[in-house]
Amino acid sequence: MPVELQIAEMTLAEKLRAMEALWDDLCRREDAMPVPQWHKDLLDERQRLVEQGKAHFIDWETAKQELRDRLI
Repeated sequence: MPVELQIAEMTLAEKLRAMEALWDDLCRREDAMPVPQWHKDLLDERQRLVEQGKAHFIDWETAKQELRDRLI
């Protein structure tokens, strides 16, 4: 089904909501998306940095809110 998007006419907030909706849909189909080795390696490296106390994770809701606060 073709969908015509008027991206240039969307506000930043609308674009972010659209991206979140797309990402949420993709996450429900994660088994259909192969993960390349370079991505696995990058995630392993980030986990190592966390374990060494050189980096930390924040939860996704906090990350989204921080991005919204910066952009809106």
